[in-house]
Amino acid sequence: MPSLQSRFCITMFIAGVSMAALADPMSPVGTWNTIDDATSKVKSLVRITEKDGVISGTVEKIVDPAKQDSKCDECASDDPRKGKPVIGMTILTGLKKEGDNAYGGGKILDPNNGKTYNAKVTVIEGGKKLEMRGSILFFGRTQTWIRVD
Repeated sequence: MPSLQSRFCITMFIAGVSMAALADPMSPVGTWNTIDDATSKVKSLVRITEKDGVISGTVEKIVDPAKQDSKCDECASDDPRKGKPVIGMTILTGLKKEGDNAYGGGKILDPNNGKTYNAKVTVIEGGKKLEMRGSILFFGRTQTWIRVD
């Protein structure tokens, strides 16, 4: 049986490896400010997480006080998010690693219009920014999100 000191060292090693993985600056995991296309101001805070190699993102905060109680009224009638509060809503789903800093194959919901788009994210500028690409077929747009943590 390993000594208490050996078990402590093993535990600390595993914790260190886990923290290093979480602290990867080129990972999309973390909290991001989304930027309004029209005003270039921060619109919301989205927390991106990873579970079993799949990336998802949840709205944690809406900056505009007048929109704090926003609901996804425009979501499709068969979408379980229809009529639900945007804060706490998972809007980014199913992304998997496709390259060094790129994740794709997922979907993103725009709660303002209720539409779901194909999603791809690419971590850029040393992990300080995230390019979020939403598209349908060949048409789409790219937003740049700014890392908070």
